[in-house]
Amino acid sequence: MRNIRIGDYLVEKELITQEQLENALAVQRESKGTKKFGEVIVELGYLSEVKFAQALAGKLHVPYVDLANFDIDGEAVRKVPENLAKKYTIIAINIKGKRLTVATDDPYNFNILEDVKVMTGMDTDPVFATRSSINKAIGKFYSMQNVDSVLEGVQAFSDMNNAEDDEESKDRVESAPIVKLATTIVENSYRADATDIHIEPFKTYTRIRIRVNGDLVELMNVANVVHNALTTRLKLISGMNIAEKRVPQDGRFTQVVDGTTLDVRVSSLPTVNGEKIVIRILSTGQIALRKITDLGMTEYNYQLFESMIKCPHGVILVTGPTGSGKTTTLYAALGELAKPNVNVITVEDPVEKNIDGINQVQVNSKAGMTFAAALRSILRQDPDIVMIGEMRDSETADIGIRAAITGHLVLSTLHTNDAASTIVRLVDMGVAPYMVATSLIGVIAQRLVKVLCPACKKMRMSTDEENKLMKIDHSVPIYDACGCPACNNTGYKGRTAIHEIIHCTSNVSSIIAQGGTKEQIEEAAKANGTRLLRDNVSELVQNGSTSIDELVRVTYAI
Repeated sequence: MRNIRIGDYLVEKELITQEQLENALAVQRESKGTKKFGEVIVELGYLSEVKFAQALAGKLHVPYVDLANFDIDGEAVRKVPENLAKKYTIIAINIKGKRLTVATDDPYNFNILEDVKVMTGMDTDPVFATRSSINKAIGKFYSMQNVDSVLEGVQAFSDMNNAEDDEESKDRVESAPIVKLATTIVENSYRADATDIHIEPFKTYTRIRIRVNGDLVELMNVANVVHNALTTRLKLISGMNIAEKRVPQDGRFTQVVDGTTLDVRVSSLPTVNGEKIVIRILSTGQIALRKITDLGMTEYNYQLFESMIKCPHGVILVTGPTGSGKTTTLYAALGELAKPNVNVITVEDPVEKNIDGINQVQVNSKAGMTFAAALRSILRQDPDIVMIGEMRDSETADIGIRAAITGHLVLSTLHTNDAASTIVRLVDMGVAPYMVATSLIGVIAQRLVKVLCPACKKMRMSTDEENKLMKIDHSVPIYDACGCPACNNTGYKGRTAIHEIIHCTSNVSSIIAQGGTKEQIEEAAKANGTRLLRDNVSELVQNGSTSIDELVRVTYAI
């Protein structure tokens, strides 16, 4: 079995089709040896990286290990020097007597195992893991050892002369401790799956917090004397004016962490104690686009969504608060729609992810390139599908709706609480009700709910009050968040989306055209089979995916 090619093995195990295999081999040949077969399979979306790794481990008869859920032994990690771990993309994960278990994505490379044996003086047992999970583990475990030394260096730096001359400060922030601190903050935040970093100056210290799963968590505190040098360093690399400290500024830079290039957006705001810096970490094009099947939709909602994006023209709106995954949903839809025979153009602020085969336009208000101005130009570019990052004003909404009526498919986002109020908002923005009714295909409202950590969630029976919240008439087993090392004592691990989809059928459209209220639209949608956000999250609570606290947090007052 080991001599059979991995591609044929995947076909034999019915993980991919013969046609997909031939297509992948053709793409690999085009790369002229720069890409491995596994990379191509994952890039084309035929298999996830984990599924491919599991299949390869099965073929090679080597145990597969999911490092994200494996309790890695810190003592084992320290046996292998960082430079060796990075050179071969390996990490030692366990010690048993004189044997060292080493995770690698190349378990039959005996040179690697021999080098580890020479360096550690121990026999090695290889296990298979994905390259990205090994890189993440290397970053996490070795960087934690480095944080203390970085902070010591910063402390020594802060004890030096703290003059405020800009030229001098520019030289000082290029010094190793501050450069290392700025880099370490972004690295550790990315490894903790953070979306934002807040660097907040106070009178006696600077607090650094990161947003993980929607909540702000403290990362570290540093001496306030370091604050000016740190902000100057971040402003310098993100292209801001370091001499201007009285007005808000925006910038961006890229940083490579564990082999992934991050697009980092930086915003500065003057406060009474100095400049507060907020950094947003954006996924880049290197991270594969999510498919619409990976959005966490129920089977029912998925079928509704799929039927909506098949419409040749009209408007599809995705709605929800900031950070609820609206752009991810739109990108997933675009990934499905972007075919070689259609012209897809987007107007975004900012362009969050570069997608092959799609023309993406960055809004630049200073240069007069607003959403409305860009949209007018785009409609002269013969588009089939247009994505508008956000309908911020009546002018953008009006142009978007008119574009849909004239035969384009328009995707966009709005900030509203639920699907029905989105339709009312469009009318309030000045778009005539008959135009909304004619052009609207459907509205998707979404939220992100935190998923309970499987290692420590605790079961109990629901109370009468909780049954009322879940709209059920009997007690059921539900779970509470507890907290353990696997989830950093938060009780939650990751997030999933819940959706509320209104399909604009003739019944709903006639209510919109007559200027119907939010309640009337909602009633008609429910009669059509729309499942509200609370129904979706209630289902997640009952199947043990999330807690009743999340139900209240996400759907309160809706």
